Amino acid sequence: MNLNEQPQIVQWPETHYVFIERVGPFQTNAPQAWQDLHKLIPALAASDQITGYTSLYKMGPQVYRAGVSLAFRPDQLPEGLAYTKFSGGKFSRFVLTGPYENLGKASGRVMEIIAETKLPVRDDYFLENYVNDPRTTPPEQLVTEILVPTL
Repeated sequence: MNLNEQPQIVQWPETHYVFIERVGPFQTNAPQAWQDLHKLIPALAASDQITGYTSLYKMGPQVYRAGVSLAFRPDQLPEGLAYTKFSGGKFSRFVLTGPYENLGKASGRVMEIIAETKLPVRDDYFLENYVNDPRTTPPEQLVTEILVPTL
């Protein structure tokens, strides 16, 4: 697994965020949320400029949001999608290079690093930012930023 274990501090910008939310175990809810979101992307993209794909999640209770960032606040949303203006903020960024199948293991390692280093974490969403497009990028070259909300 190709995960950098020395995080960088980054500032995530305020973001127009459209998403599908699921509550419960990530193993089942995350893939289902993404499948449902991808079905709605053509309708959303017809009227809004998608600027990125990002998941937001909280560990307890387990809340998972599969979503996209938009250039502007949407006027209308396809049924099944929700909108929020995510406030952004300071995050510790870990970077995984490789297939999405490694995300569970990488996220687990990030949680271990948080515990081992006593990294100060604020009560906010964790992020996974999918840097490149899996439709055009070989799996071993996929880049995912795992962002931990930091004090």
